[in-house]
Amino acid sequence: MKIYNGEGMILGRMAAVIAKASLLGEEVNVVNCEKMVVSGRKTNTVAQEKQKRDRKGYPLKSAKFSKLPDRYVRRTIRGMVPWKQARGKEAYKRVMCYIGIPAGLADKEMITIKEASMKKLPTLKYMTVGEVCKRLGGKL
Repeated sequence: MKIYNGEGMILGRMAAVIAKASLLGEEVNVVNCEKMVVSGRKTNTVAQEKQKRDRKGYPLKSAKFSKLPDRYVRRTIRGMVPWKQARGKEAYKRVMCYIGIPAGLADKEMITIKEASMKKLPTLKYMTVGEVCKRLGGKL
């Protein structure tokens, strides 16, 4: 079982690594999801998310988007696995995301990925997943 620490990590780069690990058969846990970073201007990031949520046809069959940071991150990871196929569904079931650090995982060793670090961003234009979810109407 691998435990990834999402604090100060870029969401897309981290999600790609997590998706690959889950496809290889690893149980993956991601902690501190609300502290992961989405790069880009704040206004553009929120506007794109709102547009994505408004783009729906029949409400009972359209895509569901959560306003909670842990589910937001898990949904991003789902986009990087072939979840319509059997191996993708199995890989997606092996991924769990958490807000903060749960008591059961607090004493275990956590992995940080240097390639996904926020220090790689060329500018200071970013916002955390927690901020994005709060601007979309989340209560966290």
